[in-house]
Amino acid sequence: MSETTPDVPERPSLDGLESKWAGTWERSGVYRFRAPGDRSAVFSIDTPPPTVSGSLHVGHVFSYTHTDIIARFQRMRGKHVFYPMGWDDNGLPTERRVQNHFGVRCDPALPYDPDFVFPEPVTKKGERRPVSLSRRNFVELCERLTAVDETAFEELWRTLGLSVDWSMTYTTISGRVQRLSQLAFLRLLRSGEAYQSEAPTLWDVGFQTAVAQAELEDREHAGAWHRIAFHRPSGEKIFVETTRPELLPACAALVAHPDDERYKELFGTTVTSPVFGVSVPVLAHPAAEPDRGAGIAMCCTFGDMTDVQWWRELRLPTRTIVGRDGRVLPDPPAGLDDEAGRKAYAELAGATVHTARERVVGMLRERGDLDGEPRKVVRPVKFYEKGDKPLEIVSSRQWFVRSMAHQDELLGRGAELQWHPAYMKARYDDWVRGLNGDWLISRQRFFGVPFPVWYPLGEDGEPDYSAPILPAEDALPIDPSSAAPPGYSEDQRGRPGGFTADPDVMDTWATSSLTPLIVSGWENDPDLFAQTFPMDLRPQGHDIIRTWLFSTVLRSHLAEDALPWKNVALSGWILDPDRKKMSKSKGNVVTPMGLLEKFGSDAVRYWAASGRPGTDTAFDEGQMKVGRRLATKLLNASKFVLGFPAPAESAEVTEPLDRAMLDLLDDVVAQATRALDEFEYTTALEAVERFFWLFCDDYLELVKPRAYADIGDVAGRESARLALRVLLSTLQRLFAPYLPYTVEEAWSWWHSDSVHTAPWPGPAETARPVAEASALVGLASTAIGAVRKAKTEVRKSMRAPVETVRAYGPASQLEALDRIKADLCAAGKIGVFEFEPGEEELRFEVTLAES
Repeated sequence: MSETTPDVPERPSLDGLESKWAGTWERSGVYRFRAPGDRSAVFSIDTPPPTVSGSLHVGHVFSYTHTDIIARFQRMRGKHVFYPMGWDDNGLPTERRVQNHFGVRCDPALPYDPDFVFPEPVTKKGERRPVSLSRRNFVELCERLTAVDETAFEELWRTLGLSVDWSMTYTTISGRVQRLSQLAFLRLLRSGEAYQSEAPTLWDVGFQTAVAQAELEDREHAGAWHRIAFHRPSGEKIFVETTRPELLPACAALVAHPDDERYKELFGTTVTSPVFGVSVPVLAHPAAEPDRGAGIAMCCTFGDMTDVQWWRELRLPTRTIVGRDGRVLPDPPAGLDDEAGRKAYAELAGATVHTARERVVGMLRERGDLDGEPRKVVRPVKFYEKGDKPLEIVSSRQWFVRSMAHQDELLGRGAELQWHPAYMKARYDDWVRGLNGDWLISRQRFFGVPFPVWYPLGEDGEPDYSAPILPAEDALPIDPSSAAPPGYSEDQRGRPGGFTADPDVMDTWATSSLTPLIVSGWENDPDLFAQTFPMDLRPQGHDIIRTWLFSTVLRSHLAEDALPWKNVALSGWILDPDRKKMSKSKGNVVTPMGLLEKFGSDAVRYWAASGRPGTDTAFDEGQMKVGRRLATKLLNASKFVLGFPAPAESAEVTEPLDRAMLDLLDDVVAQATRALDEFEYTTALEAVERFFWLFCDDYLELVKPRAYADIGDVAGRESARLALRVLLSTLQRLFAPYLPYTVEEAWSWWHSDSVHTAPWPGPAETARPVAEASALVGLASTAIGAVRKAKTEVRKSMRAPVETVRAYGPASQLEALDRIKADLCAAGKIGVFEFEPGEEELRFEVTLAES
């Protein structure tokens, strides 16, 4: 630390500090990572790349501030902090934003138009008909808008004061990242850990894509139970209750529990479906629920994941009727041979699921196979987390990464990982144990990392999926939709005997799960990789443990047989005043730039730091006001302390009160350091803030007469001035991770270097009992508080003289007070301070001087 002669502004202010210091930090490269050549000297952070789909909200400010506090702390501890930022700019949210923003839609059948004039943004919904673009033109438009959004994101992060190394920024759609994502996929494919399969798939009919298990959420959805009759050959009716009567044409069996006495005699027999006249077997399976509905259920292909389980385990036929657009397919399924049934199906073809349901119910009612009227019910239904329609299950060809086979290994990885807070590990364990399928990584979209795969076409023009054509690793990145595979020419695309490209792109999580490898130089920079991987910290929200955390652990395990990081620190959600999670979909988010301008970045950071790891926190502007008050007080206290002449070089801390404050501060440093080492940033801040207000409210008032003194006790004066400088320097450094702008400003008044590269405070060389120091400072605060109270009660100025103070209490406390009597008398304008030992409880009698 290079101390200089203080140069303090006449009127310190928080205004304008962000623009002043953000620019200075960028020019000086204070946060630039410089690889030291020693892994132990590095602290590497796998920072979440935010999704580029509009604007950041206050929840982002909340969680990213937590990360930055740790980064700044580790940097001051002497670590070379590897702290890059990325943008997750591919995927469904980005596509939807581009579609809505420009009023366009992608049509992969259209040819690329190199002269296409990009449309102006839509100013209001329905302003014009959507413009159709080729896939390549659409991707170019996505790239254009994300570049604009990323610039705005970076400006906000810089304003917030994130100490990232902006020279290392990456995007998940860049050529470099696409290469690594495709390379990792090809290696999984060649090792058998990735595979393609035609299988029942959860499908969002709005986004027109498959979704993975981790992206599901249950939402309460209104429906109705329908009691419908199947027919035995004898004419007896078997009643089934269902909420999805429209799937009757897809029914492949009726299923009941093997122990259900009501249906045991039916097992192995067949019944005929109403309306459509299809003969289906009655079968037993332990997953059937006897107490649900009638206790016997339709197995349709497919209504839910239980249907998929029954279909697979009971080896039932596939009778798919719902297409990828959410409408009933035009052709009836295999097995629907009854003429009347085919005629009934024709009335459903092309209808939405909702319309088909109404028509089937009408047919059932007309034929007398609807028992009673539908009973309304609200029940949980599976949705894609970003979708607005219930998911369907369709049969489709998709890419998967094996995860079920690695459950035990992944649980072991979870046990190796250090969790902050520790109880969050249970969420990971529950997710891994509850996996019911491999990870689906393909998406039927456009703006993403393409699968680097082609398929040969037979003479009949059909693709041979069993013999995929793969590129060489050194040819990556590659887009198979615009590049021909090895051994083929472009004019063979789509022709018999030629080839076709895999049309899908990777789910954004399939690339985001590689962030520790991407940023650390995997397969690109061996020296950087050796110094940063496995990384030290993954900070993230607790809501994406099942997606981002799990998938990253899986990919690192498969690629490097290692954990991707040593620690994971989890942030909670931001809740609105009604205690609901803030989210764009709910429309209750607060955008942060206005808050940063209104309260200042440090005040908003203070509010964020009040949210403990893993704990949901209420949005609270009141806390921001408290933070601004704290920042202002720190500037003013710094100005006050630096207003005293510097202590002499020979100065020593000799006075009891000064020594006690330094001893207390030493304990605060120890508390804050322990807490931050465990990523408990809130605990550390609370300890520092408590001491700071003690320092301002009591110690400064008690010691300033002695620090001002130009004559008399020179040793006491120098002791005060030295203690004040030490206390201020330490407090500024303790606050630096939380209030970076305020502290940098105050630090610059008396130092030529940045506080953010100054050493973190360490323990004092001579430690004294903290209990003794705490007791002495506590007595001083109690005594001066009694004097203030006496003056306040009679509405006297704090400068009003006091004739006498008599202290009654235990001898040990009075002896301690006697040691600091001079400071108490000077601060309280006390003429006589007397001690009366003998009482068990300390009390004071204050007699004010006659005015």
